[in-house]
Amino acid sequence: MKQPHKKINHYSKWQYMVIIFIIAILGLNALPNWFGEKAALHIQGTSTTVPMADSATIFNLLSGQGIKVEQIEQENNQRIVLLHDKTQQQSARNVLDTLLGEQYNVAMAMESASPNWLKKLGAKPVKLGLDLRGGVQFVMEVDSNAALLERDLKIKDDLSQLLREFKIDDARIGTLQNGSMVLRYPEGAEQQITLIMQELSRLYPELSQLKNSNHEITIRANEQFAQTYHQELMRQNIKTMRDRIEALGITEAVVQRQGNNFIRIELPGVQDPSQARRIIGATASLDFHQLQMHGGSLYKSNSGEMVRLSRTPVMSGTHITDARAQFGEMGLPEVFITLDSAGGKLMSDFTQNNIGKPMATLFSEYQQNEQGVLEKKSKVINIATIQAHLGSRFTISGMDSVQATQELAMLLKAGSLTAPVTIVEERTLGPSLGEQNINNGMAAIILSLAMMLVFMALWYRKLGLIANLALLLNLVCLLGLLSLVPGAVLTLPGIAGLVLTIGMAVDTNVLIFERIKEELKRGKSTALAIHYGYKNALSTIMDANITTLIIALILFSVGYGPIKGFAITLGFGILSSMFTGIYISRALVNIFIHKFSKSATLTKQVNA
Repeated sequence: MKQPHKKINHYSKWQYMVIIFIIAILGLNALPNWFGEKAALHIQGTSTTVPMADSATIFNLLSGQGIKVEQIEQENNQRIVLLHDKTQQQSARNVLDTLLGEQYNVAMAMESASPNWLKKLGAKPVKLGLDLRGGVQFVMEVDSNAALLERDLKIKDDLSQLLREFKIDDARIGTLQNGSMVLRYPEGAEQQITLIMQELSRLYPELSQLKNSNHEITIRANEQFAQTYHQELMRQNIKTMRDRIEALGITEAVVQRQGNNFIRIELPGVQDPSQARRIIGATASLDFHQLQMHGGSLYKSNSGEMVRLSRTPVMSGTHITDARAQFGEMGLPEVFITLDSAGGKLMSDFTQNNIGKPMATLFSEYQQNEQGVLEKKSKVINIATIQAHLGSRFTISGMDSVQATQELAMLLKAGSLTAPVTIVEERTLGPSLGEQNINNGMAAIILSLAMMLVFMALWYRKLGLIANLALLLNLVCLLGLLSLVPGAVLTLPGIAGLVLTIGMAVDTNVLIFERIKEELKRGKSTALAIHYGYKNALSTIMDANITTLIIALILFSVGYGPIKGFAITLGFGILSSMFTGIYISRALVNIFIHKFSKSATLTKQVNA
């Protein structure tokens, strides 16, 4: 039976259309990188009732401080201020934050310098990492043991409170080295102890109880709880960190977990790390307590006197949903607090039954002692007599300064850290150093690219020119991928990945062209040599690139920071080099031999 004939070195029209479409999409996304980015400020009212900030006012405020403004744009309900010098971004934010007042939020960001038509299409330049843009990096260690210890103390206090309520005065609570508690109770209290244990199990479902003897019970958490509790602490701390960074007005920060106990924070564009260090690393929390004449715990107040407070707070700061610094009727700084529904009910129930009695505000935070060990320090910042039935909105005062009041409001609004943190690494990179890294990286890319272009053109002649065109398209596709994929960040090691990608893309064409040479030496025609050259080299190319892609995936999954940046560029570079080396160069070769080669009409009998 006669087999059908099929043209070799030929793509159908739909294949060419797909290649052109992919190049057009990736090229369009790569185009904003040509224009770069400019430092910007986003100004928005704190509520819908606040009018939009006036452009002329913003321009005059910044110009009066010697800060050059290039352009002020309007987008939705916010003003976007483009600055001439990125090193003045932090100063410009401080000026507007002070002069515009608390009615406006001022956030630092980077805006594309692309034309408006390109912005409307949604194309954005690739995000630059900290080593290329400049900024501050923190690595923080989360101390979950301190949080577990504080939780154990709370359980002990709750158990003591239950024993008092059931009037079991002779009971004793001991603590073992493994964190377990031992409850020893007198004879005849078995029935009350059973009720107490039921209530404790309701409050803390993770606790297990083991009766050692007739009058002794061991209480401890189950084996899985410690790990689950640690994971939850990390998750909540990361969320709180992100909320605090947002309150600082930084829109492009990176907050991610690193290892088991560490959190990595990158703040691009921040040149003064002092405020960021205070806000991010602070472990401040507020609790509201009832004063007691006997029992309870002793704390020092702002006046230096010792105050006795109930062990169990009326309400904790976890119920705070909003906090704003303001000046009260006497001109003193205070914090206006808004509670959630649960917190509002707790405060309402307590104040309704305690009008005319005092209530204390307890401020707590973790601090390192001389040995570097975290210790919890607490002080009473305010004691006020309850004059009326309070709800979900009220004010507190008593902070040392206006700045302390503002920072406390910011911390309360963002939320308290569920476990204390310690800054174990801090690194600051200036914008000039980041720009120098970019220039050095670009020089390496241009030099390696020029050497590859010259080598391919001299060694493979016409096929080398095709490979060079495919190589240039590979860089365009790679930049388009990095710009298009959310979360992709170009770092200094990522630039090294770009240089490596150039070599890998050339390697693909070298394998193909050497196979073509081998087929020509065997006496095949040009068309057949090209056909079999691409066909026989495909398996080798796929094997080499897939194994490297697996390594890139492993680096991305286990690496952090620069390693992950290198893995991203390497992985995307492998994909783009395979696309350009196998498909685009083949399409160009097909067009070339069909236009200029006499052997273009050759066909080969191929199995259907």
